[in-house]
Amino acid sequence: MRRIESFRMHPIYLELTLMKSSIWKLGFVLLVAAFAFGTSPRSAGSQELSFRIPPVKIPVNIENQPIAITASGFISRVAAERGQNVFKLELIADLSDLQQNITQVLRSQLDKSDRCGERIAIQNATLTPSAPASLVVARLHFERWTCVKVFGKERPNKLVGGNGTIEVRLTPAVEEDSTLRLVPEIGRIEAEGPLGELLRSGSIGARLREKITAALLNSMQKGTNFKATLPPVAQEYAKIQNAQFQDGGSGNLTVVLDGEIRISNEQIKLLSNQLKERLSSQGTPPR
Repeated sequence: MRRIESFRMHPIYLELTLMKSSIWKLGFVLLVAAFAFGTSPRSAGSQELSFRIPPVKIPVNIENQPIAITASGFISRVAAERGQNVFKLELIADLSDLQQNITQVLRSQLDKSDRCGERIAIQNATLTPSAPASLVVARLHFERWTCVKVFGKERPNKLVGGNGTIEVRLTPAVEEDSTLRLVPEIGRIEAEGPLGELLRSGSIGARLREKITAALLNSMQKGTNFKATLPPVAQEYAKIQNAQFQDGGSGNLTVVLDGEIRISNEQIKLLSNQLKERLSSQGTPPR
């Protein structure tokens, strides 16, 4: 017993006892401080929080050709600090209906039959994914006519004509203000006679490229519009950073937009309620 008592009075033992007491007090102070500032010992930013954006069907009209685009997405928190939250945003637009109607869309924009001018007839067209781009292949018949007067009467005379195939690769890009655009690139061209040169460097090829780009860009922009896809509380705070085309399965074309949303803790509650209301209106139980 005397040895034990003497050991307890030893300076090393007393120092260890004081260290344990100090460590316990420090831990207690940190715990109290954590609760005082309204956070748990684990950082709030590390807590997982995500929302699913339910599918919404968006009608698009291109040159009187009705197209339906279905958009959906995901929102997941990646950072939180001082009441502000950063969410990763992913929007997915299904463009398969545009794929199925691409021939009619291009016909409505490009077909023409001038008696004394150009005659263009789109025979068929395909739109396929080629990640991160998409590929449009259009087959057409082209003729150029001029009219001459013979004995006071105007008679048409064909200058050039033939069938051709033009391939346009479209790569999406995002401007600093989150505006979407498409970068077109003429690919393979197959054509009979002088038509090949007209498609490569003439006005015909440029017009085809312009109309194909406009049709696809119009569908993309309307199908991913924040007002149609995001809850009201998030629309003004969302920013798109990247865009690419993907194969959504079985060759179906989708466009995927990646970005972020910065909102406060109070706005998170509104976001959750607005998404629940949308799910409820669709008859889908909220997750």
